[in-house]
Amino acid sequence: MIASLPMYDRPETRAANDRFWALIREAYGDGPQQLSRDGEGLAHWRDPDLVFSQTCGMPYRLHLQGVVSLVGTPVTTLDDPPGQYHSVLVTRADDPRDRFEAFKTARLAANMDLSQSGWAAPQNMAATHGFAFTDVVWTGAHLASARAVQEGRADIAAIDVVSWTMIRRYDRWSDALKVIDRTPPTPMLPYVTAKPRDAAPLFAATQAAIAALSHEDRSTLCLAGLTRISAADYLAVPSPGLL
Repeated sequence: MIASLPMYDRPETRAANDRFWALIREAYGDGPQQLSRDGEGLAHWRDPDLVFSQTCGMPYRLHLQGVVSLVGTPVTTLDDPPGQYHSVLVTRADDPRDRFEAFKTARLAANMDLSQSGWAAPQNMAATHGFAFTDVVWTGAHLASARAVQEGRADIAAIDVVSWTMIRRYDRWSDALKVIDRTPPTPMLPYVTAKPRDAAPLFAATQAAIAALSHEDRSTLCLAGLTRISAADYLAVPSPGLL
């Protein structure tokens, strides 16, 4: 059996993630003792032994519907409607441009082409302003995208608000960046389990685990609760074409 929490797992949050999983496992009564930290993207999420993980809205709607069941959607402690999240548009603090549309010919740093927050969100927002990002540097992670902007290898990046909160909390070099805008909210990254496992007991176990977390761990993980977002709501979000 496999369990993982890959999306917001960094050295400073690993202990809180381990405690979160221990509480889920205790309430659920099953699952591996330890979180897996060596999974690789779609292959990991498609594993029939997957008990619990967190994926992104874009891979779910393009590749995982019918393969995984939605367990539930986290409610963050941040400034979004319950079960929703947004991306912040970050640039260098010394960049004189302060409007999103001023970056229509700029180089975008994006973590990957299956990322809702780092790729789909800025491209969908750009489309509403009549342009698309065509000059892209792929970085592999939100942290690397922010760093690429800070180092001048890109001009702008869309960073998942939870990732950005953690970057601002732990990475002092982010003082050299500024937020110029935010994307419209979309459904938050869902917790999933492999089909045909029953997701209902996992929802109850996860809800209980969030309630049992210490205030410090909930703050570390930006977790306030759990809600249900329908598959139809995830599938309704547009997916931009790839370059």
